[in-house]
Amino acid sequence: MEGYKRMKLLLIFLTVSSVATSASPWLPMDGNYPGSYCLSWRLAIETNNVRAWRTVPIQCMRYVEVYMLAGQYDRDVQLIVEQIRVYLSQIVLPGDGMDAWIFDVDDTCVSNVFYYRLKRYGCDPYDPTGFRTWAMKGESPAIQPVLELFNELIETGFKVILVTGRDQETLGQATQENLHNQGFTGYEKLIMRTPENKKHSATIYKTTIRKQVVEEGYRIWGNVGDQWSDLQGEYSGNRTFKLPNPMYFVP
Repeated sequence: MEGYKRMKLLLIFLTVSSVATSASPWLPMDGNYPGSYCLSWRLAIETNNVRAWRTVPIQCMRYVEVYMLAGQYDRDVQLIVEQIRVYLSQIVLPGDGMDAWIFDVDDTCVSNVFYYRLKRYGCDPYDPTGFRTWAMKGESPAIQPVLELFNELIETGFKVILVTGRDQETLGQATQENLHNQGFTGYEKLIMRTPENKKHSATIYKTTIRKQVVEEGYRIWGNVGDQWSDLQGEYSGNRTFKLPNPMYFVP
């Protein structure tokens, strides 16, 4: 955790220094205001009005960098977690051990912002080989408000189920160790992609998994993810909560 904080402080310093010594991202550019455009673009993707986008607009790279590192992303995540706690305060668990809560993994439980910094915060196309190499290192730091929520849910009696699009064969061990090292312990199960569902879209894959969870007798009270494909489809749960992610889109 301390290493994550030091790295993030360094990146913030470098970001602020770069902005201070370069053209301001808020000044007019060819008659346009890229800062205002990028704010509108981020709102559009977070509300799923812009779909199937492949890369971050190049003029928004600095905007996304500042958003992710300078504090606004952290505040947005914290606010969402606070709203989840409001919802939790209204739930009375039956106590039969079948009350489930689903989390995505990447950029929901753990952050890949340090990897995406090398990919210009999503301005470069998705690189499956590069991401697999990063994920195998097991160095993705916990998103702290989500980790705190995760622990609260387990203490309350929820069965937490992690559902990720990562490949079981190549990334299973690295993912389990990464989660454990970041404090994500005590979950009910970690479900990853297998050859049977490798070619399915994320929406179909995760819907299928949730259907299986419900058929096992679980009640899905909540579902948290950074992608709309984590939350869409049937059996999504009583409430869904989307975390912000302006760096990439998973269909």
